[in-house]
Amino acid sequence: MHEISQAMEEQSRGVVQISEAIEMGGDARANSALARLMGMTLKITVYSKSACQQCDTAKMLLKSRSLPFEEIRIDDEAERLAFYEKCGPSVRQMPQIFINDQRVGGVAGLQAALAQLRG
Repeated sequence: MHEISQAMEEQSRGVVQISEAIEMGGDARANSALARLMGMTLKITVYSKSACQQCDTAKMLLKSRSLPFEEIRIDDEAERLAFYEKCGPSVRQMPQIFINDQRVGGVAGLQAALAQLRG
């Protein structure tokens, strides 16, 4: 019984954090609090290459929402082609973003995934 009331207390604090973050105009804090409240641990991996505008856009998007991510840079052409092969026949560009080991694609896929996260 104590565990249930403790969980309810934590959930209530999470709702307050989200409300406060939204009132202060802090979408990034609201997203972070929402993810914690929903018990979601997001493992985000961005596969990128140097001098890639789309890669920079994806990373800036994640940073603007205070979402931690791991970047794996693949600058070697042969390594990148081997990576594309593993991803699937239609994959031929960077970045490639994975959330919880599921490929969401590039920037457009990331935007769609984040929209779903926000609900």
